[in-house]
Amino acid sequence: MTPSSSGSSSAPPPGARTGGDLVRVAAVAVSSVVAVVVSFLGSGAAVGTPVSETAGGALSADATAVAPGGPAFSIWSLIYLGLLALAAWQALPAHRTDPRQRAVGWWIATSMLLNAAWITAVQFDQVWLSVVVIVALLAVLLRVFVELAHARPENRLEAVVVDGTMFLYLGWVTVATVANTAAALRYDDIDPFGWGADVWAIVVLAVVAAIGVLLAVAGRGRLAVAAALTWGLVWIAVARTDEAGLVSTPAAVSAATAAVITVAATLTVRLRDTTAVRSGQRSSWSRRASSANIAL
Repeated sequence: MTPSSSGSSSAPPPGARTGGDLVRVAAVAVSSVVAVVVSFLGSGAAVGTPVSETAGGALSADATAVAPGGPAFSIWSLIYLGLLALAAWQALPAHRTDPRQRAVGWWIATSMLLNAAWITAVQFDQVWLSVVVIVALLAVLLRVFVELAHARPENRLEAVVVDGTMFLYLGWVTVATVANTAAALRYDDIDPFGWGADVWAIVVLAVVAAIGVLLAVAGRGRLAVAAALTWGLVWIAVARTDEAGLVSTPAAVSAATAAVITVAATLTVRLRDTTAVRSGQRSSWSRRASSANIAL
């Protein structure tokens, strides 16, 4: 079934449960289990090879100048926990016909299946295929971000379970996409323009900083996206100053700067919107931004 947009004129009215709702709910629930199980199997804890050891270590913490340090990947535990909680939340009878879930449910299920596909690709040392998959995953998460950022969650619980989870997911995958692409280039010894690792790290991390600003503005200061982006960037900076790994002062400084820019942009936008709402300046922007009072 094709994911549907919240703006579709054929969408069923709120409260009118359809067979499609039940199928969507089941798809999200099953996809969450698939994502978690495949992640466990691909972690090397039971079977498979740890991701950092696949493809000759191409995805390890010191393979490239933009690879996050090993501890950074612990964020996946929080993301997977959130995805399971989201799957359970959206399956409750009160939420099955929720307009926001109708808009993003199939996209969320797709993101979890792409996550499983990425792990499968790296298990077979298909580094370039993993790049294709993670770019597709990023595109799907951006679609979810757009849908959720423009529709107010009903309460704090929904803001945490749905928005918080998916925005953390997006923020981390943004960093992971950069690291994954760099790993693929390094895997095949490709250096476009012959600029070298340090110069490319500066350029790429400047792009990540720009993305952080764009997401802050588009999401009206969503904290979860900024938190995950900052987490990844800080661990890139830490990894580049670790004498036991790949040291790169330009990359470390660029990553730290990108983290500061992301946080500053997010807090600035959020503070501006909150101030506008409290002061009663009911512009079209501030009316839409009022959802930031509870949104993450």
